[in-house]
Amino acid sequence: MAKRGLGKGLDALLSSYGEVEGKQENGYIKEIKINQIDPNTEQPRKKFDQDKINELAESIKQHGVVQPIIVKPNKDRYLIIVGERRWRAARLAGLTHIPAIVRDVDKKEIVEIALVENIQREDLNPIEEARGIKQLIDEHGLTQEEVAERIGWSRPAVTNALRLLTLSDEIVGYIEDGVITSGHARALLIIKDEKMRIQLAKKIIENNLSVRETENLAKKINEEKTENKDKRKKEKPGYIKEIEERLEEYLGTKVIITHGRKKGIIQIEYYSDIDLERIMERMKQ
Repeated sequence: MAKRGLGKGLDALLSSYGEVEGKQENGYIKEIKINQIDPNTEQPRKKFDQDKINELAESIKQHGVVQPIIVKPNKDRYLIIVGERRWRAARLAGLTHIPAIVRDVDKKEIVEIALVENIQREDLNPIEEARGIKQLIDEHGLTQEEVAERIGWSRPAVTNALRLLTLSDEIVGYIEDGVITSGHARALLIIKDEKMRIQLAKKIIENNLSVRETENLAKKINEEKTENKDKRKKEKPGYIKEIEERLEEYLGTKVIITHGRKKGIIQIEYYSDIDLERIMERMKQ
C-alpha cells in the first residue's frame, strides 16, 4: 500500500513538540504517574509482542523513556492516545512516572491519531488497520477518501484494506497471526466459495506459497469450478473491462459486470451502511 508521510493528524500533533515542560501549541508536556494512566480500549492496536516489550523495558532501564507518550485528560486520570507499548514497558521497568504530551482531543481525533501513528510505525497487522479504518467510517462518518487523506494512503488501498474484513473469522485469524499476508488474503478474495478459500489458506501455510503462487491457484480453482458445471468462463470483451474500470474509479469501490447476450448484471461492492450512502450520493451526481 502506498503511504505518504505522517498524515495530517500526527504531523500536526508532533509539529510543536518541545523538550521542556510547559504550554505548547498542541498541548503541554509533563511527567505523569504511571498508575494515573489508562490504556485506550478503542485504539486499533490489539496485539502486543511481549518479547519486544521486555526488550524495550531493558532499554528504558538504561536510557529512560526517550520519546513521550501522548495522553488525553480523563477526569482525574489520563487516557493513552499514542504510546501504550512504551507505557507498558515503563511499568515493567519499574518507573513511577513517564513523560507525556497532554492533549484535549475528541474521540474521533483519538482514533485517527492512534491509527496514523501505528501505521507509520508499522505496528499494526492488516486486520487492525482495516478495523481502525472501518471505525473512522462507521462511528465518525468519514468517507473512504477522507480516511485515505488523513492516514496517507491511496483511496484504492483503503478499499482493499476494508475488503479483508469480508473474509471468514478463520482466515482473518491467520492474517492477525501473521501466517498469511494481506497479499495472500486479497488473492483468496478471488474465490467466492468460502470452503475453497479456507482450503487454499491452509495450503498457503503448509507449503509456504508466495502471493503469486496463491493468485495462480485461486484463478485455477475458479476455472475448475466453472468447468465442473460445464460453464467455462469466457473472457470479458475489452469494452466491458473498460466500463468496469471507469465505474470503479468513479464510485470508489469494486465493480463486477456479468455480460450476457440479452441481459447482464452490474455488481457494486460496499463495506458499511455509510459506504453505501456514499455510493448512492455519488450515483446521483
